[in-house]
Amino acid sequence: MKWKVRSKHVLLSLVFLVTGFILALSYELASEQLANQGERNTSQWRYEDELRNRILLEQTINRSLQEDLRNLQSEVRELEEEIASATERSEIRTANLIEDVEKLRKITGAVPVQGQGIEITLDDSSYIPEEGDPNNYIVHEHHVQKVVDVLLVAGAEAVAINGYRLSHQSYIQCVGPVITVDGNRSYAPFTISAVGDPSVMKSSFELPGGVQDFLLDDSIEVRVEEKSTIVLDPYLTERR
Repeated sequence: MKWKVRSKHVLLSLVFLVTGFILALSYELASEQLANQGERNTSQWRYEDELRNRILLEQTINRSLQEDLRNLQSEVRELEEEIASATERSEIRTANLIEDVEKLRKITGAVPVQGQGIEITLDDSSYIPEEGDPNNYIVHEHHVQKVVDVLLVAGAEAVAINGYRLSHQSYIQCVGPVITVDGNRSYAPFTISAVGDPSVMKSSFELPGGVQDFLLDDSIEVRVEEKSTIVLDPYLTERR
């Protein structure tokens, strides 16, 4: 009987011992899990915090880059406007240069000229008094030169005398009863042809006290005719 009691005590002690061991082990495992969980939470928080900081940094960099991009785009637009403006000015200058060159070619007689214009014909006087000097009743070079000058001032693009095209270096000389144009002999009547605005040239020629009156005072016969088309060959080419 006594043995049975002791055996029961031993059995209970063994049960309590195993139970305590299991409880201690469970507590240790739980504590370890909690510690690991805490470490994981701390590590996760640090990772998320670092990720947030990186995102904020990237956003700041992106905003800065976007601002730089806007500034560069603005500079590009300004440069494009400057280039367009410079191109337009260059085109205008080029067009003006081409126009000036064309005018110079016409003045120098390098190119043929065609257009509306005017023809002024000068002829020796049909009446010479018996006691008069015939030399005072014929066309001289200064008569022709005055007509050429007034036409050029009135905007004539090109001028010819009896078909001889004039250049910027042309000269008119009187040799007895004839006139030479750049060494080419020409006889009266002298027809001065000019391409340009006929109304402007005619008005300039017929101004009161102007060239026409001067010619009439010198007994020169004058005929003025506006033309819808005048064709002038280049300088020093054969006349039509």
